[in-house]
This record gives sequence, C-alpha cells and structure tokens, in this order.
Amino acid sequence: MEFAGRGSGFIIDPSGIAVTNNHVVTGAALLKVWVGGESQPRNAKVLGVSECSDLAVIDIDGDGYPYLQWYPDQANVGLEVYAAGFPLGDPEYTLTKGIVSKATAGGDTGWASVEGVIQHDATINPGNSGGPLVTADGQVVGINYASLASANQYFAITADTAQSVINTLKQGRNLDTIGVNGTAVSSQDGSLTGVWVLSVASGSPADKAGLEGGDLITQMEGLSLATSGTMSEYCDILRTHQPSDALSVNVLRYATGEVLAGELNGTPLAASSTFDSQLGGQAQGGSGDSTSSYSGYTTVADDYGAIQMEIPNAWSDVDGSAWVDGGDVIGSSIWASEDLSAFANSWDQPGVIFDVSNDLAKLGGYVQLLDIERQSYLGTCELDNRYDYSDSTYRGKYDLFKNCGGPGGPRYLVLSAVPVSNAQAFLILVEVQIQSDRDLEALDHILNTFDVVGTLP
Repeated sequence: MEFAGRGSGFIIDPSGIAVTNNHVVTGAALLKVWVGGESQPRNAKVLGVSECSDLAVIDIDGDGYPYLQWYPDQANVGLEVYAAGFPLGDPEYTLTKGIVSKATAGGDTGWASVEGVIQHDATINPGNSGGPLVTADGQVVGINYASLASANQYFAITADTAQSVINTLKQGRNLDTIGVNGTAVSSQDGSLTGVWVLSVASGSPADKAGLEGGDLITQMEGLSLATSGTMSEYCDILRTHQPSDALSVNVLRYATGEVLAGELNGTPLAASSTFDSQLGGQAQGGSGDSTSSYSGYTTVADDYGAIQMEIPNAWSDVDGSAWVDGGDVIGSSIWASEDLSAFANSWDQPGVIFDVSNDLAKLGGYVQLLDIERQSYLGTCELDNRYDYSDSTYRGKYDLFKNCGGPGGPRYLVLSAVPVSNAQAFLILVEVQIQSDRDLEALDHILNTFDVVGTLP
C-alpha cells in the first residue's frame, strides 16, 4: 500500500538542518520539503530520529536558509505563544495565538512518550505536527506534536527537551528507536494490546528483524505493550537498553495470521510454535502417542451454510444442526468425530464442536463465555492454563485442560473468540478433544480453517 503524509517543521541552521516529528518522516520512501516562499519542493534526507521523543532532524538540499532560534527561558504559565505551520494539507501558512496553560504536562501518547511537554491553547490541526510553537518575536518555545481538540488544549515538546535530543540526532545517530512508525492500540475489551507498525525504516533494527507494516508488536522483553493505551512501556524498555542490545519481541502478523517471535539485533522473526509443537508429547497426560497422521482432511459446513471448517476425513460422523439452548435456536453448530456418541459421552473419542451465536454476543464477551464453559469441565478435568488467541480474522482466549476423566486422560481445548473487525457481531466457541499427537495436527487444521461464511440462524 502506498500513501503520503504531511507535516510541518522549521529550520534551525542556515545549512538547511530542520526539525519535525518522527511520525511525519519515519518509514517514508522519500521526503519533499516545501520551503516558505518557494513554489517547488526540495529533496531532504533524514539525519536521525527518536520514536519516543517524536522528533526527527532532516537536512534540506541547499543552504543559506533563514532559521529560527530557541527561546532561552522557561515557558511559564501565561506566556503568549503562537502555533505556526501548514495544517490540513493546505499550502498556505497559518499562525494561531494562545498562552501556555500548563508548564509541565504528561507526555505519554499513543505514538510517543515524551519526557518534557507544555500544554497550551494555540489551536493546532492535523498537519501542524512538527511545527514550532513560538513567542511573539519568533523564538521557539516548543514543537507541536499532540492535541486534545475537544478541550481546546494542545501539546508541545519543550525547547529544553527537544534541544538535548536534537543535538544527538544532528550527528546522524538515532535515539530510543527501533525504526518503526508505530502507535499503541488496544482491542475493545483490552484483551489484545500492542504497538501497531505503520511503516518500517529500511536498514533499521526492525527491518533487519523482519518487522513489516501492518504487524502488531504485542510483547518486548516479555513485557506486554500498550496496556495503558500509550507507548510508555515500549519507550521505557528502549530507554533502559543500549541501541545494540538484543531485545526479544512477539509479533502478530494479521496479513498471514501468524504469531512470530524473534529478536531485535538478534534472531530474526519466525513463526512461533503451532499447537502441534506446543502440546506435542502431552496429548495423553504426557504420554506422547505416536499414532500416524490422519490420511486427509475435508471441509464441512453446518446445515445453514453459515459456518465451516476442515476436519480429518476419518471424522465422518457429522451433525450440522442448529445450536439450541433451552429449546431456542441461538446459532449455528457443527459436531464431528469418528463416533459422535462416544465423543459426546466419554473421554475415549477425539472430536470437535464448533458453535457460533450472534444472540450470545449481545449478552457478553468471549471472556465471559469462556468462564461459563470452564465450569463444565473443572469437575472432570484439570485446568492447565488460559492463553491468548489471535489470527488474521478472530481474537480471543482458550482454556486448556488435561487429565480429563482421570490421570492419563486426554486433553481438551475450549476456545472463545470474536471477529477482529467487530467484537459485537458474534461469539465463537470451538472445543476439541485431543487423544493423540495426530489430533494436535487436526487441531491446527481446525484453527486455521474455522470461519463464518454465511448468515447465522
């Protein structure tokens, strides 16, 4: 996907050294700079960036430029300030007036974690990012980077904080960055959080590790990211490590539905273990049944053509009738096994249950459904643990049980999930009884193929 972004900036040296925000430039294939008073853009190159301070220093072709100077004093409350820039993609220069309303404001946002910030009420709009906040005589008090337009309050990186970072970036060194243009994201129920990668700088640690635009970094150094809705955890990790340190990362790649693990400055990203490798050797209380693989797989659907999945050919006893609760139809259902009666009434037969309901989605979320289902198995199975689940289409959690029916008994997986695109659309419940290693292979097939393809009853 190709797209263009715009932002503002300002020149701090006659040689064409200029300052803007990291989120304006990182990951860009090229930079074009329109200098005030000129009708044609100039080329520019990035000298250095800081993701966490949301600052970037660029070098514009040419020299002899007029430039701005830094405000030498503290920006105290009440100081008259002006926000300068080119907002909303408009080529016309704008200037808005306000005052400093808070000298020390919180700097954590969804795309940065800035240590020195002032709050003001000189209106800024999209496109003002990276532009200067100046005094009446044109000295730079701060660099605009965030807004709370509903409260008519706006935020700028203080001159003191900016200068210390910029001095490093001018030397061609990056600071507190892995080379991504990212933003903190969270699912509606908070069960999935991370740093959404918008773009990746070529040659950066992120690029060398194999990160791509569209990836979600869920963990770094074993710490879950963006749990506060900001980049604070991410930036705290970067600020407490050297740029060359190897940092472990877990990544969700929506484009392929893969969960990846690897290191920045170390082992490149690779698909993490499947259920087969994760649970292999433990299918029957750790006995590791070596039964050969199933001979093949087939796609089955429910009686309404609303849901489908792939199951082993051997699981030919299939029931696709409606999901019924208390005599009422609440959704679609598929049960499949070699012997459904044995599967339903004993712990001796592998099989699968795939249920989907839009009615239940109106009453609660996947965690609540999983909690209810858990109670059905605690009396006869031992709970192993609860795990997060995600693929390119669905996200949720699953409970894994062991020793079902007694010591040495099979494992049983119960997954509850919702669509990534709309968590309120419907609830999914997948249950799989695992007797042997080949059932782990079947589990992978099921989880890679279960889907809602039609209208639910």
